[in-house]
Amino acid sequence: MHIPINWLGEYVELPQGVTGEQVAADLVRLGFEEESLGAQMITGPLVVGKVLSREPEPQKNGKVINWCQVDVGQANGTGEPQGIICGAHNFDVDDLVVVSLPGAVLSGGFEISERKTYGHLSAGMICSAAELGLGDDHDGIIVLTEYLGEDASSLQPGQDALPLLGLDSQTIEVNVTPDRGYAMSMRGLAREYSHATGSRFTDPAALAVDTPSGDGVPVSVTDSGPIRGVPGCDRYVARVVRGIDRSRPTPRWMAKRLTDAGMRPLGLIVDVTNYVMLALGQPLHAFDLGAVRDGIEVRRAAAGEKLTTLDGKERSLDPEDLVITSGGGPVALAGVMGGADSEIGDETTDLLLESAHFDAVSIARTARRHRLVSEASKRYERRVDPQLAPSAAQLAVDLLVEHGGGVAETAFTDLDHTTSPEPIRFDTAHPTALVGVEYDRATVIDRLAMIGCRVEADGAADGGHGTVLVTPPSWRPDLTIPVDLVEEVARLSGYDEIPSVLPQAPGGGGLTLSQRRRRIAADLLADAGLHQVVTLPMTSAAQWDRLGYPEDDPRRNALRLHNPLSAEEPFLRTSLLQTLVPAARRNLARGQRGAAVYELGRVVLPSGDVVAPVQDVGLEPSAEMLQALADAVPHQPFHAAGIIAGEWERQGWWGPARAAEWSDAVELVLGLAGRFGVEVTLEQAQHAPFHPGRCARLVLADGTTWGHAGELHPQRLAELELPERTVGFEVDVDALIEASPEVSTHRDFSDQPFSRVDVALLTDLSVPASDIGAALREGAGELLESVEMFDQYTGEQVGPGRRSTAWRLTFRATDRTLTNEETNAARDAAIALVTERTGAQHRG
Repeated sequence: MHIPINWLGEYVELPQGVTGEQVAADLVRLGFEEESLGAQMITGPLVVGKVLSREPEPQKNGKVINWCQVDVGQANGTGEPQGIICGAHNFDVDDLVVVSLPGAVLSGGFEISERKTYGHLSAGMICSAAELGLGDDHDGIIVLTEYLGEDASSLQPGQDALPLLGLDSQTIEVNVTPDRGYAMSMRGLAREYSHATGSRFTDPAALAVDTPSGDGVPVSVTDSGPIRGVPGCDRYVARVVRGIDRSRPTPRWMAKRLTDAGMRPLGLIVDVTNYVMLALGQPLHAFDLGAVRDGIEVRRAAAGEKLTTLDGKERSLDPEDLVITSGGGPVALAGVMGGADSEIGDETTDLLLESAHFDAVSIARTARRHRLVSEASKRYERRVDPQLAPSAAQLAVDLLVEHGGGVAETAFTDLDHTTSPEPIRFDTAHPTALVGVEYDRATVIDRLAMIGCRVEADGAADGGHGTVLVTPPSWRPDLTIPVDLVEEVARLSGYDEIPSVLPQAPGGGGLTLSQRRRRIAADLLADAGLHQVVTLPMTSAAQWDRLGYPEDDPRRNALRLHNPLSAEEPFLRTSLLQTLVPAARRNLARGQRGAAVYELGRVVLPSGDVVAPVQDVGLEPSAEMLQALADAVPHQPFHAAGIIAGEWERQGWWGPARAAEWSDAVELVLGLAGRFGVEVTLEQAQHAPFHPGRCARLVLADGTTWGHAGELHPQRLAELELPERTVGFEVDVDALIEASPEVSTHRDFSDQPFSRVDVALLTDLSVPASDIGAALREGAGELLESVEMFDQYTGEQVGPGRRSTAWRLTFRATDRTLTNEETNAARDAAIALVTERTGAQHRG
């Protein structure tokens, strides 16, 4: 929110000579954040000048310039006339103009200096409105007798022009948090400054509102689908102004204030509605009266309705959208943007002015659904004072009558279905208990009364404190529960009064075992050549479709956020691949030849429709409450996932480039399991988004599925916009940690000779190689050091449905050289067990 200091000073007393930095510091003490402190865009010397002579001089290019002598009084240090070249022609001798002398800096950092041009030494510049940031007019210079009217009669050459034009004021910008919608206006910020300093506040909304002489334009409100039971519109004021003179410009002072507040002047009618919104915080909308002659109806949009908004876009409306209609069709998206058919045009002289109160949630959802954030919607979704509508409409009508020559109809409509704020039962000892600073009862009541609350005693005092009933003012709809009032007491007393006390952390705690092992897992994947990424945990149903999840896939059972960052991604991920795949795609889209990325993070797995209980603030939760809160939290295990797309090994002197294969993904996760001392069995599986024939299910010793690894399905790759043969994996790191031994075990290194034996086995194709390896390992006994499969064969020599696999068994003892008899016995025991379990035949 931009705050022109001069404008602020109209509503609250400012100390003489106060700077923008001081005002910002006072607001920061109340919890606002200072975004920027704007210095004066224009610096002097900028003075009033009187044109003494003007000599037109035609140039070779056909252009005519004026060589002028201008009286600037003593501002130039000599009292002599100033010679200045000027290309404008809208002035004459004896006119008063604005002169920037050498040393001045104009908008955009343009420095004025004495320089030779068109054969003359020009010592300054006669300024236009655009050069001073007062408008868009570049064609002519400012003639003060026209610009200021009667106020120019007392001006003298050499007089400082900065205060005359309002160019001596600073503008500050503060960040208004979403819960403080009342501060999205000069009225709200002036009140806050008054709270911070004790300065006298004058409410600009406290003006005499006309009493209607009869019913105005017919207005009806019908809400067939209130959101959370709250009606979309509970107040609607409609005022009519006729006969506005469209030739009349926006007053200079109003245009200057709009510009300083960050808005561009667009014409009197629009400027008045924007000015009132900035001043009071109440959004207004002006309709061409001819487009709404059938009256106004506020309702939810009907299925299939469309509306072309002021930005020229045709929008398909949602049944949840609140719309303003006339004659049966929509003419505006309520609280967001008007429609093109009811727009104020160049010929519009009669208008209907809307000043309404709309539900914050309804407006916020509409604005996000249509990706249409306006100044009005930003205020409505932060909640607007429901009692402000009549005053805002009155101020706008008065300005249009005064500056536009319009006539306000005495009959108008004020449809009021607002309700009074509910009182809050509040213990005055509560702020001391929560904040840790002693606030006596009188201080608490004084702070609440300061912000406009009505405080009534409710119960006997206890040790100076007691319960009171606090009714918030209409402009503070954010005050609904006791802790809101605690915040106000602490805020208005000053956050700087709260001592900074460092918590006493237990010494020597360090990382937990799980934390250390998660870091080990991350380091192992990084050491393997993958780059770690961190993605936002939100995803969409469309992403599940792209990944090929069946309709009954449990990964589709996800938690939906009530207020997501994006309406297109409302779900919390149930798999890391849901968010990791887009990250890999973005890396490849930026010209990378390959993307090898991994993420270590939580997934959210709902366990049922369990609703968390609400704990009373200020009370220590019971064991039962803590357990109920814990039970309501969904299971959130740590997973590790990776994607390898494109080149896995780069081309170099060592050889050609190589794309990743499904076995690379399997090798990565097997290495991870091996680092933690966990045995994993591989099984062929069908698991989206992996290729059915190139997907390994990773099974722990207790039969738990640890994860999957392999090559992604070609159809899925096309929809995910990833290269062919992209591979990936996802495993449950918490399950791995739980299965790993708490104390790492190791085998002593032996300096004794090894004995190596090769075994060929014939089995059915349906027998997994992992089962064969496990049986050989178990049957060979303690002398076995390693077992690995180094070859396989399928074909005519072994018959259909059969496979021959070759295994290398390495034996070694720690204390002696093995004999042939010991080696052969261990080998035979291994073959016997694998034959028993798998039906394998030893091929000799």
